[in-house]
Amino acid sequence: MRRGLSYQRYCVSRPFILTDCLLKYLLIFSNLIFSVVGLVTLALGLWGLAEKESLAQEKIGHIGTDPMLLFITLGLMLSLLCLSGCVGAVRENECLLQAFSAGLLVLVSAQVLAAIVLYTLQGQIEGYVRSVMLTAISRYQDDLDFRFIVDEIQTGLQCCGADTYQDWEINIYFNCSAPGVQACGVPASCCIDPLENGTVWNSQCGLDTRLLNEFSAQSVVFLGGCLGGAARWIERHAGVIGTVEVVFLGVQVLLTWIAYLSCGIPLMYPAASNSTPWDCYCTHQQPAVSHKAQGRDLCTVNLFLIMT
Repeated sequence: MRRGLSYQRYCVSRPFILTDCLLKYLLIFSNLIFSVVGLVTLALGLWGLAEKESLAQEKIGHIGTDPMLLFITLGLMLSLLCLSGCVGAVRENECLLQAFSAGLLVLVSAQVLAAIVLYTLQGQIEGYVRSVMLTAISRYQDDLDFRFIVDEIQTGLQCCGADTYQDWEINIYFNCSAPGVQACGVPASCCIDPLENGTVWNSQCGLDTRLLNEFSAQSVVFLGGCLGGAARWIERHAGVIGTVEVVFLGVQVLLTWIAYLSCGIPLMYPAASNSTPWDCYCTHQQPAVSHKAQGRDLCTVNLFLIMT
């Protein structure tokens, strides 16, 4: 107690209700899981920057286009949001729970808006994806990120190029006028059997394949482009994609509702002499009668309790 000050402690009563208890621990557990996912994503992005030495003096100027920044941004936002919900649920802190609810509401709104935009601007988005794919093809040897992404897409979708395997003509190394051995070829990720029944990836399996006619080339490499392959993959898995998105959106709405319910403020009563912060949240001023005033007083006190 500070000298010269007299005050009476007031606490928020917490009657035990099984439903509230279950909702609280559901909120804690789910946020804990998503916090771990966010921290892993953040660590992956930081590891990618360190592994590629993107922070080196000669590469720092191009860090703005590094895909690892996307992992870092998403991981940081997800971990901060979920940690606020987890700590807010553990300490029953109204301020953190309100911040968590607001963040989730913004996230849900952004996803719904993104779905509407994707549906209404399908033609423009397809043109943009084609442009990005062609850019990645042209910078295949010069950018390790683009090389990794293109190889994974072509291997996973069993495709080659954006629209056709002849798109590799725009790459200065695979161009038929190039002086190197890769001229008129395609990367090994375009090959139907890059291992050639062995255990070692054959990086030369796509050499000179664009000099062959299509009938001969189709036995060595995939002729179809990745844009068409991606469209077919989405069409085949549309039901699964829709189900996952609905479930994920439903979980976010449920967490928002639970956090909103957890923000309710019960009545306040004078504290017992042996009460602790685990029994109640305390304030040193007589609480105002209105619900909003109680919320402001508790918000200030709860922030202090988290730090102590």
